[in-house]
Amino acid sequence: MTTKNIFFRLLVIFFLCLAACSKTPDINNETMLDGDQIFDPSLYNPAKYLVSVGIPNPGAVQKNTPVIIAVHGYSATTFEWEEFRTYCNAKANVLISQVLLGGHGLTYEDFKSSTWENWQEPIMNEYNALLAKGYTNINFAGSSTACPLVMDLIKKGIIGDNGMKHIFMVDPIVIPSDKLLTLIGLVGPMLGYLESTMTVAEEGRYYHFRPQETLKQLLNLTEKTRKDLQEGYNVPSGIRLKVYKSIKDPTADAVSAVLIYKGLKHSDGSNIDVEMIESDLHVVTRLDGRDNITQHDRDNQAHVFDDMYRILIQ
Repeated sequence: MTTKNIFFRLLVIFFLCLAACSKTPDINNETMLDGDQIFDPSLYNPAKYLVSVGIPNPGAVQKNTPVIIAVHGYSATTFEWEEFRTYCNAKANVLISQVLLGGHGLTYEDFKSSTWENWQEPIMNEYNALLAKGYTNINFAGSSTACPLVMDLIKKGIIGDNGMKHIFMVDPIVIPSDKLLTLIGLVGPMLGYLESTMTVAEEGRYYHFRPQETLKQLLNLTEKTRKDLQEGYNVPSGIRLKVYKSIKDPTADAVSAVLIYKGLKHSDGSNIDVEMIESDLHVVTRLDGRDNITQHDRDNQAHVFDDMYRILIQ
């Protein structure tokens, strides 16, 4: 980006700051996830969403059945993996835990006060609960921000070779497509929050307003992930990792996949598998709620789901 373009975008931000009359968003409690209504069903029916709760005393067959811990991205909810749950339920021989990130699914103020470490906690809680119950075939499927959260757990050695078999990453974010995120430390305090656009079907499933505090947390997480990848590290023994990355992703720059490919190796030194997807969507596996979905988008989703399933049962 040229100096002229950077200056122009800074001017736009400045005028947006001047136009913002309040740092407190106008929240509709009836329709917005940001309000005081509980929209995410995993909060009031955890047994349906978490295998550790839904099957408290697994038998021998269940303990050996593949369990996928499916985790959504920043400002989203378990809705992001609902289509994959439908897919898995139809297969009958795969279990799925849809994990809600910490600080998500609650009020704007709860979200605002959360850190990326808070977001990460429920992932480890479900992983540890499954291990404690004797599950031997645990897998992870993450979209967007869920991916650097799990990469951090790998880097720290918290996720090991005790039960984890496969890790699938869908449109992981390491480098944001919108470079304005890197300026959030400068303009965030002036803005207070950013408002996101969404369809009617997405209301109540994604935060309408994104507090600048959480955007700073997202920036901190992605910067840490980038530095870790530059140093390089390995996935624990026995775990195989695959990345599915949209080429024209408006949220996570395609170079994110390149950094992961260069910085992460399997325990034997072999390269991880990266598949670039011809798509202009962020999180190619989530289609419900979007406008203008094409057959090509549906084919991409079916391909990723089928490929993940093939890898799980081979």
